[in-house]
Amino acid sequence: MIDDITFLDDSTRPRGPRFADLTREQRAAGEHLRDIHDHLRDNMGTLRELIAQGEAGTLQQAELDKATDELAMVRNFRRFGTLCGQYCQFVHGHHSIEDAALFPALAAKSEALRKVTERLKAEHEVVHALLIRLIGALNGLLEAPSPQTFADARTVYEALERVLLSHLGYEEEEIGDALGVYGVF
Repeated sequence: MIDDITFLDDSTRPRGPRFADLTREQRAAGEHLRDIHDHLRDNMGTLRELIAQGEAGTLQQAELDKATDELAMVRNFRRFGTLCGQYCQFVHGHHSIEDAALFPALAAKSEALRKVTERLKAEHEVVHALLIRLIGALNGLLEAPSPQTFADARTVYEALERVLLSHLGYEEEEIGDALGVYGVF
């Protein structure tokens, strides 16, 4: 693992309020958030597979082109450059919107949501640090492909995957319903 980045510990995460008997409309905001996160999850799986195939030496350029062309991220964000750049841009944009608009609106609704959104913002910093490391590892891989540079890229990727997937689930669980209840989304 990466020594200077602490992985997320569920037992230290604050909990948000629970809501009963939500309407379909109130649940829709949390479901929309989950849909956005599902795109991130899908792209993480594809990136994992591409790294594994590259490391095994079984990935051909045509397969790489086809796999990356099929990513929703690539179709939607071609103008941002590299695959990693596109992914990083999407995650950064998503987190920036949350930090600037969604989280302050939720934090104003209750002390529990204030604590949750503070934690989510702190987790965004961890995700950002890992994205920067992944860019560096992938650049190293492009410059000098070797068993070590593949291992380095895989290590950073796995750290990012673990943190990001945990973060997305926590966010959905703790603020999904609140978005709809308070009409924030």
